Amino acid sequence: LSTQFGGEPMLYTRFSVARQMDGENSHVEMKLSADDEEGEETGRPEPLHASTSPAWRSGKNFCFLIIGAFLLLLIGFLIGYLSYRGRMQKVSRCLDGSGKCEITPTASYMADSDDTEEEEVPGPPVLYWPELRALLSDKLSTRHLETSLRQRANEDSFEAGQTEDESIASYIHDQFTSFHLDKVWNDEHYIKLQVKGSSNNKVSILEDGREEELESPSAYVAYSKSGSVEGKPLYVNYGLKADFQKIEKLDVSLNESIVIFRAGKITLAEKVANAKEAGAVGALMYLDPYDYKNTDTLVPFGHAHLGTGDPFTPGFPSFNHTQFPPVESSGLPRIAVQTISSQAVGKLFGKMDGEECLSEWKGGVMGCKVMVSSTSKLTVNLSVNNVMVDRKILNIFGAIKGFEEPDRYVVIGAQRDSWGPGAAKAGVGTAILLELARVISDIVKTDGYKPRRSIIFASWSAGEYGAVGATEWLEGYSATLHAKAFTYINLDAAVLGFKHMKISASPLLYTLLERTMKAVKDPTKDSGSLYDRVGPDWVKTVVPLGLDNAAFPFLASSGIPVVSFGFCNKDEEYPFLGTTQDTVENLKMTDKLSALMRAAAEVAGQIALRLTHDHELFLDFERYSEELLEFQEKFLPYYQDVKELGLTLNWLFFARGDFQRATDALRRDIANSDRENKVVRRALNDRIMKVEYDFLSPYLSPKDAPFRHIFFGKGSHTLQNLLENLQLLRNSKDSVDANMLKEQLALVTWTIKGAANALVGDIWDTDNEF
Repeated sequence: LSTQFGGEPMLYTRFSVARQMDGENSHVEMKLSADDEEGEETGRPEPLHASTSPAWRSGKNFCFLIIGAFLLLLIGFLIGYLSYRGRMQKVSRCLDGSGKCEITPTASYMADSDDTEEEEVPGPPVLYWPELRALLSDKLSTRHLETSLRQRANEDSFEAGQTEDESIASYIHDQFTSFHLDKVWNDEHYIKLQVKGSSNNKVSILEDGREEELESPSAYVAYSKSGSVEGKPLYVNYGLKADFQKIEKLDVSLNESIVIFRAGKITLAEKVANAKEAGAVGALMYLDPYDYKNTDTLVPFGHAHLGTGDPFTPGFPSFNHTQFPPVESSGLPRIAVQTISSQAVGKLFGKMDGEECLSEWKGGVMGCKVMVSSTSKLTVNLSVNNVMVDRKILNIFGAIKGFEEPDRYVVIGAQRDSWGPGAAKAGVGTAILLELARVISDIVKTDGYKPRRSIIFASWSAGEYGAVGATEWLEGYSATLHAKAFTYINLDAAVLGFKHMKISASPLLYTLLERTMKAVKDPTKDSGSLYDRVGPDWVKTVVPLGLDNAAFPFLASSGIPVVSFGFCNKDEEYPFLGTTQDTVENLKMTDKLSALMRAAAEVAGQIALRLTHDHELFLDFERYSEELLEFQEKFLPYYQDVKELGLTLNWLFFARGDFQRATDALRRDIANSDRENKVVRRALNDRIMKVEYDFLSPYLSPKDAPFRHIFFGKGSHTLQNLLENLQLLRNSKDSVDANMLKEQLALVTWTIKGAANALVGDIWDTDNEF
């Protein structure tokens, strides 16, 4: 080409590489020449690789190196970007509740075995569950439990706000401190209590102008109406609504009467409310020897407030009374109430000359009579001298803080106060509380367990007056507790016998409780577990929570899942509960007391630890779908009765279906989620936590209707009350208000629909179409 453009032919460079060996050294010699270089052959082709300039080749290699490095960086960046973008898209699908998570699945607590191999997850190191469970079992000590129980042996009473109550509160505070809990503190409340006056209350028989004192016990009933009332005596068995209805069918008027009923079946406050509704002016309760053995002369204490907390600050925390208007709870009885002995009731029956008791109403008191004859002039006078006082009470708390989510916590609580020695009522629960605080703290401090969530240990005061301490705490921090406390474990009266188990719990905890019972040995037998004792159908024996259980306000008012359990004898009530004879000595007559206390502590400890151990909260939210289905089956027979009123049950049934689909979507999200991602995990756990709270009817005022839970609350908004109205519609159509029934259906339907929407996730994934 150069010749064609008039230039000289270009020379090319030839080089040869010869390896010269000189001793141990070598070098490369390059000879550069023209075609006719002297001393070299011409015309012989050189190898191809030997025909390139070494300087140009060195530059070319350097360029290739730079380009290669740049390409590698670019490819790495693109891979990282696409991976991150895809991960965030999947995270958003997990967060929005669409049920379309596609991240690597993880094991769930729903797996059949506790021994499922666990993934290694970055973050705080945790013990495997079987190891943690074994540590708890090994460290629990019956000796420590017995030592704590003996604190109740030297005092006759631990009445709330009194010196003995404050003394044991100080002891518990010191114990929590000695266990090196992360935080120990007191919570003060200023409450109004009704206590016995300067003289005992008195029950007398008036006949032909003569007054005979029947009994003047030292025990009293708090929140009774003070003053004297007089009326004809009338026996109503246990004081159930059905018992009062039987009396009414006999055409017997209860107006201006003083009713007599035996303890048991329902709380004293509920019996008194039924008596007031029937028109009675006074009420007497006794311990029947048929139910409570060897109690002829015993008189129990009690309270008549149909509610929990301080009845003079309903819905408000009792931090300072001056901040609230002078209002009273609608649950105050406003009739005179007193407890008496079965011996005194026997004397009264002997004076009554009316009809004998129905056969199923006869208990252990001889000569049972329903009423006096129409010609009898016998009446009963009840004089109540109770007085109101202002008291300061202390709730004592200790906390072990979680390492991953310290603002999410399990609360373990026990009542501390008692009218008598309170060995069974408060002593056992307090002993278990202290032992669990000691053991769990030791596992954290010395064995390296790092709970993901916090555990709070709580000692309540004024429990005898209707869970006052616990309720005031809930009311004081209601804005935050429902979003942070996800389980309450109640330890009160954990050992009242040894033959059977009494269980009350939220359905969310059924699965965990069953798994726990399978892992705890039966303390009364050489082999077998607690699950073997209760059997596979144990859920059918679950006892609904009553107003006398400190767990009730947690569940029914605050929407926090609860569990309350203990040992008892179904065929025989613990006779000394709530009396001056609830002593350590009498409690020790229970077979294998220490072993039973230890077993109760192990159940509570396993539940608390499991709830703070797993990535996914061990709350079985799918259980409520089954509970709703059971109610639907109970409602179905009344479908036509409702239709005749121009109403329908369809919307209620559709709402139940929506909740079922919402639980299915959440289960898919959990199954497909990445538990290494703390943001996703927390979002999913928050959805699980809110299930219980979302069953509180949002259409009711917490002040006017504090127990808003549609499953476990009290009032016309509950599913049970709706069922009762449907039954009434079938039996007595004219007595049912159609507008009231329509409102009930609307409240229940939209509460369930709201719970379904909340379970789904974000607002854009909810659907108000039925």
